[in-house]
Amino acid sequence: MGLLKAEEHAIEACTVARDIQLFDLLVEDMEAELGESWGGLDFHDGLSYLASREAAELEFITVAVDRQDEQDLTPVIDLITAAKRVGIKIILVAYDLTPTALHTLLRLGADDFAPYPLPEGALHEAIERLRRAPAAQATAQTGGESKRRGVILPVYGVAGGVGGTTFAVNLAWELSKLPSRKPRKICILDLDLQFGSVSTYLDLPRRESVFELLADVSAMDHESFAAAMVSFNDAVDVLTAPADSLPLEILSVDDIERLLKEAATQYDYVIVDLPTTLVQWTETVLQRADIYFAIMEMDMRSAQNTQRFVRLLKAEDLPIEKVRFVMNRGPKFTDIAGKGRIKRLAENLSIDIELILSDGGKPVADACDHGMPLAETAAKNPLRKEISKLAESLDELVATQVAMN
Repeated sequence: MGLLKAEEHAIEACTVARDIQLFDLLVEDMEAELGESWGGLDFHDGLSYLASREAAELEFITVAVDRQDEQDLTPVIDLITAAKRVGIKIILVAYDLTPTALHTLLRLGADDFAPYPLPEGALHEAIERLRRAPAAQATAQTGGESKRRGVILPVYGVAGGVGGTTFAVNLAWELSKLPSRKPRKICILDLDLQFGSVSTYLDLPRRESVFELLADVSAMDHESFAAAMVSFNDAVDVLTAPADSLPLEILSVDDIERLLKEAATQYDYVIVDLPTTLVQWTETVLQRADIYFAIMEMDMRSAQNTQRFVRLLKAEDLPIEKVRFVMNRGPKFTDIAGKGRIKRLAENLSIDIELILSDGGKPVADACDHGMPLAETAAKNPLRKEISKLAESLDELVATQVAMN
């Protein structure tokens, strides 16, 4: 299949797929972004085009793949390799690929990723990130801003006491202890400015520099952000809640955007412990999140609050697909009736409860009171084991959320 657009239009980008007609939403978005300044090719013609003189004018290519392509990834791999060889940026659009195949393609050098069907604005945002990348890379090469793009994982407890902070602290610790050739940098941002307890659960001091940072985020730089962090066992850095309770409105949408951006440039994983109260900048956190964990329990207040939360997301057309609902203190393995209640609850709320965590019992409270992660005080606790497995899964799957460095 040749170029879809007329030759009189300069080709700024290409979409390459086994059959581009299978990705009609992508075609619509490409037309919306580039008008007639783009072309469509199959893998064979795409590889030939990259070897031509005209390819030097391309700003980027969009490579669209689905599960059928996974049977033989060779054409896709050859195309990505050829594009990287000539310095053309790549947006990978994938539909129904296994995590292993997706991870393989991203590691080859795809610069950004978007799932298919494309969420609204996803292609536009990916293109904008590509266009900003040269400036960021130039800064990094001169010793400025890091090229790191950390994964942002907010944790939101739909009601008080459902275990959101316990989940956030232990997830951060488990991520920091995963085996790796290159040590991961992990941080927790405690944005519950009034009653945040991450510092309590990790027995960390609350620094005055936290208040100074939050009071004027617009003046923040790399050094002031790093100075406000406190380290737990040289494995997890924490921006604690301030020593005194502050109004949540002290932080603006722009402040949160700056904080998340700064954290993501310095850390591989950014765990954000959120207040139960929904504020104006909650949307900012959700928009920047890679995965947004909503922690609940099997009780009426969690059900009612979850219902309100879901209604709000839908009413404001927010990306509810990023939210992963987590049932904490779930029924035991043999409690068939309890599992049935969770299923009915999910159906009534029109959500998927994708993760059910065990009730860790008194050892969980004891670990929090002693300021230590569960892995250090009760390594065989069922809750600890489940969070450890989640960390392993996240570390494998998170490549689907992150643009390659």
